[in-house]
Amino acid sequence: MQITRTYRNSLFAASALALVLTMTPIRAHAVSKETVQMQTQIQQLLDMVQRLQTTMDTKFAVLQNLAQQTADQATQMNGTVTALQQKLNTQVDSLNGKLDTSSGQVQSLNDSVDELKTRIAKLEKSIQDLQSQLQNVQGAPQGGSPGIPNGTAPAPNGPGAMMNSGPPVNQAPPLEQAYQAALSDFNAAKYPLATNEFQDVIHYYPMDPMAGSAQFYLGEIAYRQRDYDDAVKAYDVVLEQFSGSPRAATAQLHKGLALIALSKRDAGTHELRSLIQRHPQTPEAQQARAKLNEMGVRVAAAR
Repeated sequence: MQITRTYRNSLFAASALALVLTMTPIRAHAVSKETVQMQTQIQQLLDMVQRLQTTMDTKFAVLQNLAQQTADQATQMNGTVTALQQKLNTQVDSLNGKLDTSSGQVQSLNDSVDELKTRIAKLEKSIQDLQSQLQNVQGAPQGGSPGIPNGTAPAPNGPGAMMNSGPPVNQAPPLEQAYQAALSDFNAAKYPLATNEFQDVIHYYPMDPMAGSAQFYLGEIAYRQRDYDDAVKAYDVVLEQFSGSPRAATAQLHKGLALIALSKRDAGTHELRSLIQRHPQTPEAQQARAKLNEMGVRVAAAR
């Protein structure tokens, strides 16, 4: 642009000089052949300057048009690059979310397999115990007691009665009554008494669903007393032996919180992520997401 401007100025100066020379009065008697030739050359020079100026204006307009097109194309390209970058970022975020989901599903599957192995091991142990009891029953002597004729019962009050009477058998308390009493004491913060009562429910009714709830409340008692180590152990029993309990989701949530309270951040984060994968639509999963967000841990949105 600067060169074009300078060249224009030079042409303008030459044109002005030629015009001055043309308009300079020349005496009639001094007109000679050389003067006529000079005037002719000046006129030709003026014509050349005019044509050159027209050509320069045309080319300059073309250059301006090309420059505008280049600027428009650059703007359009920048917009395209920006859109591609945003699309790429969206795809990366989506891929990260899918990876987190897949990782959680794999971990949940591993947890389920571990839980199944634990149940199988316990079932095998129960079968072995039943077989041992059956063998003991089959190996017991048939008929009456040694030294006592068949059909003859010992005197109710006498040495025979004292010798054959076994230790008193503890009778199991009614399930519903025992559980409600333990729950009432728990709500009244009578934790030692409630602990014993919940343990009785588990001892006498280990296969009943209420045993899973009783085990959960043992964890809650430890959790409320800030005994997080015992709370984690109690919640583990719920998740391993009573995974179908309606308290399982809450047990896993409180287990994760207890681990975090014990400064075991990674283990607690893993437990909360596992809870979200297993029970995504529960209030416990919402609490787990809120806790992870509070800790600055990225978690996939609920679906």
